[in-house]
Amino acid sequence: QVQLVESGGGLVQAGGSLRLSCAASEISFSINVVGWFRQAPGKQRDMVAFIASDGNTHYADSVKGRFTISRDNSKNAMYLQMNSLKPEDTAIYYCRVPPTAMTRFADYWGQGTQVTVSS
Repeated sequence: QVQLVESGGGLVQAGGSLRLSCAASEISFSINVVGWFRQAPGKQRDMVAFIASDGNTHYADSVKGRFTISRDNSKNAMYLQMNSLKPEDTAIYYCRVPPTAMTRFADYWGQGTQVTVSS
C-alpha cells in the first residue's frame, strides 16, 4: 500500500526557515513527478512546487526564490526547503504523487503537515 508521510512542519517567525520532508513507501519518487501542495484555511489546495523524474523543477510564483524542492532517490524522500517565510505561507502542506501513466493514474497524497508563520 502506497504511503506518503510528511514531517517537519511547525511554528516559525516571519523570515525564518523550515524544511519539510516526505517519505514514501511502495512507490518510487525517482521515476515519478512528485510535488508539494498547500491549503490555507478557507482556501483551495494549491501547487507549491514539483520535481520531475529528470530533475526539472517548477514553482508557484508566490514561492519562487524562497522555496527549493529536492529529492533523494537513495532514501526515496522528497524535501521542501522554505526560507524567508511569510505569514501568508501558513497552511497545511501536502506531498503528492499525481496521477500519471507511471502511477496507473492513481493519485497519492500524504496526510499533511501544518506550517504556521507568525508575524
